[in-house]
Amino acid sequence: MKHSFVVVLCLASVMAVSAMQPGPTGRKLNVAHRGASAYAPEHTLASYRRALEMGADFVEQDLAVTKDGVLICLHDPTLERTTNVEQLFPDRSSVVTWEGKSARSWLANDFTLAEIKTLDAGSWFDAKFAGERIPTFDEAVALVRGKAGLFPELKTPEVYAGRPVDFERLVAASLDKHGLRGSSADKNTPLILQTFSETSARKLAAMKIGVPVVLLLSDAAGWDSAARVNEWRGIVQGLGPSKGIVEANPRLVEWAHAADMTVIPYTFRAAAPGRFASVKAEMEHFLYTLGVDGLFTDNPDQFPRK
Repeated sequence: MKHSFVVVLCLASVMAVSAMQPGPTGRKLNVAHRGASAYAPEHTLASYRRALEMGADFVEQDLAVTKDGVLICLHDPTLERTTNVEQLFPDRSSVVTWEGKSARSWLANDFTLAEIKTLDAGSWFDAKFAGERIPTFDEAVALVRGKAGLFPELKTPEVYAGRPVDFERLVAASLDKHGLRGSSADKNTPLILQTFSETSARKLAAMKIGVPVVLLLSDAAGWDSAARVNEWRGIVQGLGPSKGIVEANPRLVEWAHAADMTVIPYTFRAAAPGRFASVKAEMEHFLYTLGVDGLFTDNPDQFPRK
């Protein structure tokens, strides 16, 4: 493989010592999905710290935007699943549409950072995490920097339609602020962007964003040929399919590698190892039999490094 994706990743090292070189013959990437989210509440500093302790190569952040334009780390664009927003702000819900569904929810973009910082983002997971807060992307960078890579996702950009939010530009400005993109980027803190949105992926490419971009895939439809993969060559530097897509069509890995792209599937968790005896066995099959370049896991401590 060649091009910017491998160049950026080869500069990286978890302990600033050994280079990462993902690919069929290189270092396989252990990406902590929402942090070590099997052990601590997702997208909290507690979860990110645990991921670092468990040796993750990269820590994932899903990004959302507050009402006052701050990037925060939050999987859903809404707040009610992982916080006590309904109790603290019972009258602040609205009708929100995302992933093709509409429901009355508490959209993060309707709240300022100061308001969001009053929410308890830990108790839903376990009482011992009561008082954990939703971190800003700035806080995530400060914690992870120099210890592992960052793997932020531009999450559900469709929820900002008609709102004064330029998601991609906000992310670019944040990367500039932290010195995380372009030729002068921090060599000890590699960063890869990811998105399910083809529109966002193309916009990032047009912006010459200066970091690798992974296009996430939730549906196998249309991804059944090398020609389809080649359509994205030069636009993105990797694919992030669900593990089911890879298992159903292992040739996707071959096609992606031939197009100088990596394949990093999701999500591997001890709670659902599929047909395998353990998540470690499942990850080993994908990494060393199917040849993926890394994977997203809730259990980074179970990653089968060889």
